Amino acid sequence: MKMRFRLVSVSAPIIALTISFGLSSLILLIIGKDPYETFKIMFEYGIRGKSIVSIINRSIPLYISAIAVAVGFKMGLFNIGVEGQYLMGSLIAAYVGAQFSVITPLHILFIIIVAVATSSLWAAIAGYLKVEKGIHEVISTIMLNYIGTGLIAYSLTTIFDEPNSNYDLPRTKELPETGKMPPLNKFFNIEDLQDLHGFLVIAVLVGIFYYWLVWKTTLGFDLRITGSNPIAAKFSGINPKRLVVIAMITSGGFAGLVGLGPLLGYFHRYTIDFPTGLGFAGIGVALLGRNHPFGMAVGALLFAFLQRSAQILDLNDVPKEIEQMMQAFILLIVVVFYEVIRRFIVKQQIKDASKRTDE
Repeated sequence: MKMRFRLVSVSAPIIALTISFGLSSLILLIIGKDPYETFKIMFEYGIRGKSIVSIINRSIPLYISAIAVAVGFKMGLFNIGVEGQYLMGSLIAAYVGAQFSVITPLHILFIIIVAVATSSLWAAIAGYLKVEKGIHEVISTIMLNYIGTGLIAYSLTTIFDEPNSNYDLPRTKELPETGKMPPLNKFFNIEDLQDLHGFLVIAVLVGIFYYWLVWKTTLGFDLRITGSNPIAAKFSGINPKRLVVIAMITSGGFAGLVGLGPLLGYFHRYTIDFPTGLGFAGIGVALLGRNHPFGMAVGALLFAFLQRSAQILDLNDVPKEIEQMMQAFILLIVVVFYEVIRRFIVKQQIKDASKRTDE
C-alpha cells in the first residue's frame, strides 16, 4: 500500500506537467499560435549555456523559500508570511552588513546570521499570536506581510536610505567587498558565461540540513507526527503550543536566507526594486515537491526553467504569460491529484480497520 502511494505521488507531477502542456496547447491554438513551435522555441532557448546558469540562479531562492514553507506544512501550519519575513531579513542584513568590514567568510556569516535572526523574530510574532490569542497563522502572516511592507518602505526612505546618494530610488549603503559572495564560475570552469551565484552552495547545505532536521531528529519527528495526527501527538506528551512557536521560528529562519542570494550575489544592497514574490512562489514549489528536499529542488528548477524559457516568447509574438498559466495548471492539477489520493488512502485505511475488527 505504501509503495503504491509513493509511486502515485512521484507520478503526480509528471501527469500534472503533461496535462498542463495539453491545456496550454489548447489555449495557444485558440489564440492562433502553434503549440509545437512555441514549446520547441522555449526548450531550445532554455537549454542554452547562459540559460542553464540563469535557471540555476533563479531556482536558488525558490528552493530555499519552498523549504521555509515546507517546515510549516510538516507541522500542519501554513506560513504564508515567508514573503514578508525574507524581505525584512534582507533589509536589516543589508543595512547592518554595510556598516563595517571584516574578512570575507566572517562578514558573510554575520550577514546570514542577522538575516536569519530578523526573519525568525518576525515569524515568531505569528507563532505567539496563534498560541496565546488563537489567531490563525494565515491571517496573522498576511497581516504581517502588509505591516512588513509598510515598515520596509518607510525605513528605506528615511532611516536606511544611503546618505548623499544621487540614485533616484531609495537604497541602503553598498556592502563592502568582504560582504559580497563570489561566483562559482572559476570552480566549474565556465568563466565565459554569466555569474553562477555562490549562494548555490548555501542552498545545497540548507537542503541537507532540512532533510536531517525533519527526518533524523526528535524535533522533526514531533513536527511530522503533530502535522499528520495532532490527537496522537497530544497523547504522546508533545506540547503543541511549544511546537507551533518552534516551527514558526524555524520556518522564519529558513525564510531569512531567501533574499541573500540576490543580496550577496549581485544587488549588494537593498533597494526599493529588490526581488519580491519569492515567498509566494515557494508555496507552489513546496506543494509540487511534496515538502521533500529533492522534490522541491526539481520543482524549483522546473519553475525557473519556465520563467527563463518564457523570455523568448515575446520576440516570437507569443504572450509570455503562457508560462504563468502553465505553472498555475501544474499546481492546480497536483493539488487536486494529491487530495484525491489522500481521500482514497483514508477510505482504504478505514476499510482495512473494519475488516480487522470483524475478524
